[in-house]
Formats: sequence, C-alpha cells, structure tokens
Amino acid sequence: MIRVLFVCLGNICRSPMAEYVFKDMVKKRNLSDKFYIASAGTSDEEAGNGVHRGTKSKLKEVGIDTSEKRAVQLKKEDYSRFDYIIGMEKSNLFSMERIFGGDPEHKVMRLLDLASHPRDIADPWYTGNFDKTYEDVYEGCQILLEHICEREGISC
Repeated sequence: MIRVLFVCLGNICRSPMAEYVFKDMVKKRNLSDKFYIASAGTSDEEAGNGVHRGTKSKLKEVGIDTSEKRAVQLKKEDYSRFDYIIGMEKSNLFSMERIFGGDPEHKVMRLLDLASHPRDIADPWYTGNFDKTYEDVYEGCQILLEHICEREGISC
C-alpha cells in the first residue's frame, strides 16, 4: 500500500482539498486498494475542526464530499507512516522538517514541485480564491499520481 500525506498549515483548506481530490482521482482509476491517503496540518490551531466552508463548497461543486474530515496535527511519527509527504508551500516544508527532525529519505516535497512551473499553492484562507487553489491542487494531484504510478510500477 502506498501511503500519501498532504500537509498545510491548519488542515482545513489546501491539504484536505488535495487529500479528497487525490482520493477521487485514485478511485476513478480503480486504484483505491493500492493507496492510503490522508492530510494533516503543521499547526494545532484548527485540530478537530471541519473543512473550511470555501473548500467544502468548491469540492461539492465537483461532486466531492468532505463532511467527515476533521483537522489533525502532523506528528513526528507520520514520517515513518507515509511514503510521500506533500506540502502546499515552502513554509510547510520547513515546518515539516522541523517536526520530523529532517528528511533523510527525501519523502517531503511541495505538491507543485513536479509541475512545469513549480510553485506554492496560495492559501485561500488569505486570498479567498478557492477556484484558483482548486486548479493548482488538481494540477498537482494529476502530476503526483502519474509520478507515483511510474515510480511504483503501477498502471494508471
């Protein structure tokens, strides 16, 4: 089983969006039995809260339900529990490496690091632009899934 963890600051906007978009892509390709997909935040300030209404609304538009998701905080032991640990922006990577005590196995990367135009995914908490965040998350998830399938020898 391939274990993928998406990470942002609070785990209510970008990382749950990526988690659920990626789950949807995996499901549509009949690969759900090969993946375990989750998300977490580097901060504990939103722990226990549901997905932000903007993320929930945007994903509902595309037929994805996030009603069961509750924010959780990233833990040091998550490093050994996951194969791919995907941050949304550079500051997430710094926080993740601090929490993990480094990245000796090179599991940590940004979602859009593999894109033709690598970049951070802007936080819609501040921008209010959940459409743009969704476009970037969707692009990143497509590229990530292809990368993982190629690397793991899975037909996607």
